[in-house]
Amino acid sequence: MKRNKILVLSILSLSMLVYTCKVSMPVVQRDANGNIVVNKNPSPAYLSPQESLKTMHMPKGYRLELVASEPMIHEPVAITWDGNGRMYVAEMNTYMQDAEGTGEMKAVCTVKRLEDTNGDGKMDKSVIFIDKLLLPRMILALDDRILINETNSNNIYSYRDTDGDGQADEKKLIFRNDEISTSNLEHQKSGLMWNLDNKIYVTVENKRYVYEDGMLKAEYLHEGPGGQWGLTSDNYGRLFFSAAGSETPALNFQQNPSYGRFDFKDQYDNEFQAVWPIISTPDVQGGLNRLRPDSTLNHFTACTGQSVFRGTALPADAQGDLFICEPVGRLIRRAKVINTNGKTTLKNAYNKEEFIASTDMNFRPVNSVTGPDGCLYIVDMYRGIIQEGNWTKKGTYLRKQIDEKKFDKNIGRGRIYRVVYDGLKPDRNVPKLLNLSTDKLVPYLAHANGWWRDNAQKLMVVRGNKSVVPALKAMALDKNTNQLGRIHALWTLSGLKAIDQETLKQAFQDNDPAVRKTAVWICDDLVRKGDERLVQLMEFLKNDPSADVRFQLALSLRFSKSEKAQDIIKYMLAQYPDNQMLVESQKSFENNNNARALAAKKAAAMAEEDKKLVLKGATIFKQLCAICHGEDGKGVTIGGKEMPAPPLAGAKDVTGDPEKLIKILLHGLSGPVDGKTYADAMPALGSNDDEYIASVLSYIRNDLGNKASVVKPLDVKKVREVNQGRTKNWTIKELESTKK
Repeated sequence: MKRNKILVLSILSLSMLVYTCKVSMPVVQRDANGNIVVNKNPSPAYLSPQESLKTMHMPKGYRLELVASEPMIHEPVAITWDGNGRMYVAEMNTYMQDAEGTGEMKAVCTVKRLEDTNGDGKMDKSVIFIDKLLLPRMILALDDRILINETNSNNIYSYRDTDGDGQADEKKLIFRNDEISTSNLEHQKSGLMWNLDNKIYVTVENKRYVYEDGMLKAEYLHEGPGGQWGLTSDNYGRLFFSAAGSETPALNFQQNPSYGRFDFKDQYDNEFQAVWPIISTPDVQGGLNRLRPDSTLNHFTACTGQSVFRGTALPADAQGDLFICEPVGRLIRRAKVINTNGKTTLKNAYNKEEFIASTDMNFRPVNSVTGPDGCLYIVDMYRGIIQEGNWTKKGTYLRKQIDEKKFDKNIGRGRIYRVVYDGLKPDRNVPKLLNLSTDKLVPYLAHANGWWRDNAQKLMVVRGNKSVVPALKAMALDKNTNQLGRIHALWTLSGLKAIDQETLKQAFQDNDPAVRKTAVWICDDLVRKGDERLVQLMEFLKNDPSADVRFQLALSLRFSKSEKAQDIIKYMLAQYPDNQMLVESQKSFENNNNARALAAKKAAAMAEEDKKLVLKGATIFKQLCAICHGEDGKGVTIGGKEMPAPPLAGAKDVTGDPEKLIKILLHGLSGPVDGKTYADAMPALGSNDDEYIASVLSYIRNDLGNKASVVKPLDVKKVREVNQGRTKNWTIKELESTKK
């Protein structure tokens, strides 16, 4: 009987393999006028993975293959691989299991470890690696340890399987911050991404991490990087953030966030903001004004889970392209990343069409990443409700759609796909990097697939074995090593704290501008510490033929107190006035510094208690509120779209009756503001304590060009008590009618 069961399972596995290998993705259909043929009456019913694959529309030659699905995984949100190619899946098993979010904060979520034991590209072995987690949101494979951060927590733990059974039996706290995050889970940080510069980045918060001696150490940034769910980088360490709250598909990618936030309004245009679903989109926050006449979503809303493709199993023209998930539109955007004289811009790779678009209403792509086999992987949470409970309350447009379509019934599933291309085979070499000695990792720094380069570098830095330093120096300066290999060798030396001025001096003179830029970037920490000789060594680069190199030089010297360093910046500004990146970034930096100095001057004149409120509110605002209202309170206008939220700078309601503001923060706000309707509702923040609410309001009333009295926690407490039991958002009309 057991033998027959195994035989049946084998046949089923074989049939699945045949199916996934042969399935062909349909292309987008258009009518006689060239418009996309839209499915205007899609069914919300559950589809099997095989049925769902038939609903995926992709450009000719591309297709999806199923890697894993329920019952092996449930509610997947993020994936990572360890150095031996085992996949770890973070599952938010309690996320929105009904329209009210009942039981969402129960610590019963898991991280699964999946393996492909026969090399067919499909996972066939699964074990619960970690259980009893609270909505795990950040995951990073370090070496044989997996780093995890949970929702509402600022602590980061490492987990390890020491006895080989696939389950973690070692848990260690490697970063401690016992402060509890009280923001809505959609507004908390994500990422935990080891970047080319050996820094570990997250979204939202104004810090990054460095791994040292078995622990993570926080480095505080000049400004918060912004962003929400999703973080990626390209081959050269350029980071790309996105923010669903402000409906901004990509932001803060012009320069590393350690130098401050910087965006151009025209880094992409209104045409890039438009999305092209092939399915009616009823379940969108903001209602009918978010839809075209053909009932499809008209522009990005839930932009998230982006990745830059850095693999080998797709056509060469996909290398370096940015892929952005849009789970409300049931689609994935492919963007071309264009560098013009140092300025980066984005453009849709297709004409009014998306890379992946589905007619399955439960297709919810929330993450993407390049895998060890050179393919692009897609994490599909596959569910009915994709918005958190703040936006699904009774009486809202969205709740009506959820109830009518019974979206709340589609839960507990999930799929992981990989994108493949006809004629290009995924790499079937199984990684065994964890088993290799450190010297055997060095050649992988020049691997064609970015996944292998990243993991080889990370493992060498984590191990801290300096015996490979001579080999790394040789690779870094060997013109026969490819560009990316030389770059990774330089950064590995930096991570091992083994970079020397002679190696940097030679790298400054490399024929490749990307290598020269890397060498300059590596100097950041040393320059900030006052290494005057290094500044002198770099000075000749102020006339480098590459705008990218000159811009990096200005950034790396930005925080130096050296007179020589500041003179070099002034020289480049005068010599290259047409270099938009250089000029505008420096201008933004100086303006922000001036604004901070003015704010500090105002705070100094306040009573100590009031000053503490304003300073705490500034941190909260820049990490949370700025996503929609803008860093300067003047709104977010990247890409030419309409503002997602009203400006706060100079707004009469901000400096007016504080009770109105308290009510808005406690219970949220929907509907028109000053006669203008915005796409999204202001979420309720009443789950936070009275001091939190008072701090935010005190900041916006005493900064951003505003001046009014601070709001005390006692003021918040009184309003909270009077309106206890309220469950719906306020409207401006209602607030005005209840005003005393």
